[in-house]
Amino acid sequence: LSVSLNTMKDFYDEKYDKSNFIKNIMLENILPGDIYAKSKELHFSGDVPRVVLLVRLIDRTEVFAYDIVQSLFPDKTKDFVINIGENDIALVNPTPESRDLEKLARSIVDTLNSEFYTRAVIGIGTVVNSLRDLSRSFKEAQVSIEIGKVFDVEKIIMSYDNLGIGRLIY
Repeated sequence: LSVSLNTMKDFYDEKYDKSNFIKNIMLENILPGDIYAKSKELHFSGDVPRVVLLVRLIDRTEVFAYDIVQSLFPDKTKDFVINIGENDIALVNPTPESRDLEKLARSIVDTLNSEFYTRAVIGIGTVVNSLRDLSRSFKEAQVSIEIGKVFDVEKIIMSYDNLGIGRLIY
């Protein structure tokens, strides 16, 4: 009985996990028509302006950077920290101001670099107004990091809005 109840609890925790829902939207693992039905089921506001910041670790360290970034954003109802891969961490943030995003990205990089000696670059996507467009913002953050590796080697924070001619060449 205990094993069955734990299995049921794990199933419902996974089913009603907002971070997992956001990750599925970003990676396009959910159908566009199902996004609004699932957001209604999770009592998730879909019309809040959000942006995706992609933190890519350059150095391999013993420190698990996901925990560090997650500790910077303790409010799990509006900021979602999602582990994408071995070197990528995505942050979905409801901050519409672009200069606030630069400050936010700078604080993440400074914390990772100064306290844990981990180098990282951050790509910032564009601000989107619907949940459906989160995958576009995520892809833009990835593209900004890739273009930054080619055209702006010395920069550690690249915004998709400020890529300029490099985006067209890429």
